[in-house]
Amino acid sequence: MCGYRVDESKMASDPASVKGDDGPASSQAPPLSPNTPAKPPELPDELVQAGWSKCWSRRENRPYYFNRFTNQSLWEVPVLGQHDVISDPLGLNAAPAEGDANGRKRRMSEEQSSNKRPKVEPSTQTLTSPSTPSTPTAPATTGVPATPATPSTPTPAPYKPAVIYWDLDVQTNAVIKERPPLPLLPPHPEIELQRAQLVTKLRQHYHELCLQREGIDPPRESFNRWLLERKVIDKGLDPLLPSECDPPISPSMFREVMGDIPIRLARIKYKEEARKLLFKYAEAAKKMIDSRNASPESRKVVKWNAEDTMNWLRRDHSASKEDYMERLEHLRLQCGPHVAAVAKDSVEGICSKIYQLSADYSRRLRQTHLGLLQTPPPTPVPGARLVYCYPLRLSVPSPVLPRVELHFENDVACLRFKGEMVKVNRGHFSKLELLYRYSCVDDPRFEKFLSRVWCLLKRYQMMFGSGTHEGTGLQGALPVSVFEVLHRQFGVSFECFASPLNSYFKQFCSAFSDTDGFFGSRGPFLSFTPASGSFEANPPFCEELMDAMVSHFEELLSSSSEPLSFVVFVPDWRDPETPALTRMESSRFLREQLHVPPFEHEYRSGSQHTCKREDMSYRAVHGTAVLFLQNDAGFAKWPPTPDGVAELGSAFKPPKTNSSTSTSGPAPPGPDSTPKYLDKTPEASFIPLSLSHNHLL
Repeated sequence: MCGYRVDESKMASDPASVKGDDGPASSQAPPLSPNTPAKPPELPDELVQAGWSKCWSRRENRPYYFNRFTNQSLWEVPVLGQHDVISDPLGLNAAPAEGDANGRKRRMSEEQSSNKRPKVEPSTQTLTSPSTPSTPTAPATTGVPATPATPSTPTPAPYKPAVIYWDLDVQTNAVIKERPPLPLLPPHPEIELQRAQLVTKLRQHYHELCLQREGIDPPRESFNRWLLERKVIDKGLDPLLPSECDPPISPSMFREVMGDIPIRLARIKYKEEARKLLFKYAEAAKKMIDSRNASPESRKVVKWNAEDTMNWLRRDHSASKEDYMERLEHLRLQCGPHVAAVAKDSVEGICSKIYQLSADYSRRLRQTHLGLLQTPPPTPVPGARLVYCYPLRLSVPSPVLPRVELHFENDVACLRFKGEMVKVNRGHFSKLELLYRYSCVDDPRFEKFLSRVWCLLKRYQMMFGSGTHEGTGLQGALPVSVFEVLHRQFGVSFECFASPLNSYFKQFCSAFSDTDGFFGSRGPFLSFTPASGSFEANPPFCEELMDAMVSHFEELLSSSSEPLSFVVFVPDWRDPETPALTRMESSRFLREQLHVPPFEHEYRSGSQHTCKREDMSYRAVHGTAVLFLQNDAGFAKWPPTPDGVAELGSAFKPPKTNSSTSTSGPAPPGPDSTPKYLDKTPEASFIPLSLSHNHLL
């Protein structure tokens, strides 16, 4: 039964109508009235799965039916699909109005038709998750006949999502070796709140170090990409903060900071902007070489080129935008190596300092977390049997979790813990409820559901940052039409890089085992070793992660004789080519390849769980390469036929009239973390480093 309930201050007054254990009495429990002669019949399994349970009204001395997901109360036996908006959001399985197939539909009682309860708006509904199960209480029986009344719980307005972006009915075909529960520390709102505060503090340190040492703001999204790149090689125990990495200096962070020295080069559209940028670069390079410990030769080269550029700017006022851009590229080639040489030690110090602070924060968090647990983490025992993949389990029992408050503001669910609020739209909140019901085994009464949802949302918020549009490109997803073709044509039933918020299937790999396992995650893909199955892989566009992904593909395909297939989606970067794309194109497991041109396909936004419907999708400004990597058995079972590949390419194309497609979404990155500054097209002469736009580890 659901462990969160409507706040008593919001309930209608009916003290004689009682529900035990923070809600209705279970359909398997005896009625509360001592005069009941027999145990009421149990509900069908499909109604129990939809959230319905049978309760007993002391005042009426008869049963009624309560839905723990929607807080609905009925005198009659509910009809599957007609009342349970959670299990059937679109009403596709609704029974006929006159009755159901089993003949359980009965006419509404006269008492209910004459005593209708007021409707409660979702925006004023307040729900809480109790920290401990409550004890059922009931007023004493006086023997005086009671007046007819309806159950006390108000009925919220049913919520039906306008569009569904997932299909949780698809069963998995992925087979793995049986895994024991992981010895990870279970999520806790207190720890997650401290982690969020420490990550925010670390971001501030990074900003201050870049500003103080190099006089620049940190490259946009570089901290988020640093978290991604570090977790590829991190062997530490914290799920988010890197603590055991070799080498300690991140190549990704070093490359991006160096790319913005001496100044950040931005997109140029007009002649005057190009002139100002050229002057600023020359001035910044000269100032840096004067203030650092540079060699005489470096000082001579940089000063001469900077002064020559300034004299040219003062002398020539008729130059075109292309002239300024060519001059800037020449200045970068002449001064760039010398400027980078004097800034190298300082930038390495920034990267090292951030990593050391992260490791220190990780140790402090773990000590605090262990203090909240009752038992130490056990040692896992490896399994041996081959089974269909199942969600991760934690071996450490979860302690009693503190209360998290929930209320709805129109179509947004707001969860609050100690003043910290996280938000998710109601459609995705309903999805999380379903995933939790399918995957969680230690909380059948949903008493820890809200606390775990709060931890999940807070974790991803910290992963991507809280700035406007920040991180939205790091967890984008393929369109629904593409997933439908992948499942229908190639048997795909599993996502290698996803999250509970943006997954299409209910089986997926994601970045965080501790928070995501309760919602269906199979853990990080790089530690996931399937023996067979058909998979979709749409990784974050981080070069280090994509390269590690390809190595994992090669190892899995080489070691399995069972059918194994991966349909991989990566950016089609050719100038220069990325190592991951080059390795896959030359792989012996490559069976087919498809190129989707830029601006002719779209992705779903990474902030789909919070954004408006019109901002749900955006056009891709780069090409996408789709590669089929299969072993022999996988190729025989799921062959990439010409018709199937053509249908996949058509599914990628956005509708001609699509109001939800945006061309101003997060721009994807170039193939190298160093900005691709010079573009030969007149519209955009400089292209800055921008976001990658995909899933998680």
